[in-house]
Amino acid sequence: MNQKTWPTPSDGPNYSALPLAKFNNNLHLDNQQHQQEFHKRRHFAINKTTKSDHGHHYQSNSSSKSKTKHKSSRPTSSISSSKPPDYSNFSLLPYDVLSRIAASFTLPDLRSSSLVCKSWRDALKPLREAMLFVRWGKRYKHGKGGVRPNIQKALDSFLQGSLRGSTLAMVDAGLIYWEMGKREEGIVFYRRAAELGDPAGRCNLGISYLQADPPNPKEAVKWLYKASDAGHSRAQYQLALCLHQGRGVECNIREAASWYVRAAEGGNVRSMYNASLCYSSGEGLVFNHRQAKKWMKHAADHGHSKAQFEHGLGLFSEGKMVRALIYLELAIRAGENAAAEVKNIILQELTQGSRDYAMRLADNWRPLLSSH
Repeated sequence: MNQKTWPTPSDGPNYSALPLAKFNNNLHLDNQQHQQEFHKRRHFAINKTTKSDHGHHYQSNSSSKSKTKHKSSRPTSSISSSKPPDYSNFSLLPYDVLSRIAASFTLPDLRSSSLVCKSWRDALKPLREAMLFVRWGKRYKHGKGGVRPNIQKALDSFLQGSLRGSTLAMVDAGLIYWEMGKREEGIVFYRRAAELGDPAGRCNLGISYLQADPPNPKEAVKWLYKASDAGHSRAQYQLALCLHQGRGVECNIREAASWYVRAAEGGNVRSMYNASLCYSSGEGLVFNHRQAKKWMKHAADHGHSKAQFEHGLGLFSEGKMVRALIYLELAIRAGENAAAEVKNIILQELTQGSRDYAMRLADNWRPLLSSH
């Protein structure tokens, strides 16, 4: 006999479901008593949706005898049986979505991601292959790894990597096209990488718009902001220049100085020099001699010739003659001829041993590595 429709789970107490088999011993109760006892022990029934309740209630079409053969389960209506998507299961990500997310991954990142599950390993296979083409492209471009420089083979390798979705390959392909004078082709690849979120692609695209004929500074600033927000130090430097000069955006010295400092902290040498000037002049930043001296020395140690000259002058004014001579000598070798006059003054005050010592240090000097 069909039972009456039971309330939905929200209408009754939130008890856990109990096996229906326990009610088989109550066959001496009449049908009404059986229903009342059943209602007390369970908070919902296993039943099908009737046409009259539009899915809000459920009705069972099983007899009491058949219930003993089946365990209780959730209602079988189409509404309740559909499971919500499991957003915590990343292995279910579509291949194209995963490929876009990983487009700018390096080879170590791709290898680590491929270990997550088989689905990811299969989806990232084209990008892993792209890394091999990028590696060979760089070998052909720079003549490393036992191969001779061959710019056409380098370009072909980068194009193969681009076809497999790697933004690293797109940026390198765009750079070769740009260096070959094919700027339109270069911008196409920069834009593809930029739209996939690659910071280097966004930076190069922004710089391309600045150097285009005619230039498009507003579009350049838009992409430089995106690359800068992602932490790309060269883009931060270029954006600071635009803000400083009012190119493509309203002139804002304070914001420009802030971007100089961020780029300097990221390893951009020119930004180190400009940050030092901002601190020493109080332009865009609060005057701070200590910070100015720190960034000037950083720029000098990274090979910035003007910074070497000015840092040498600062050491000269402090009476540190040997160290001043080293930086001035480095500046002269880099083309800062104005440093020669101060160098000659220092040479007259030092002994021959001190001069030789300073020259040996200058001969053995190597610039620190920088980001750009």
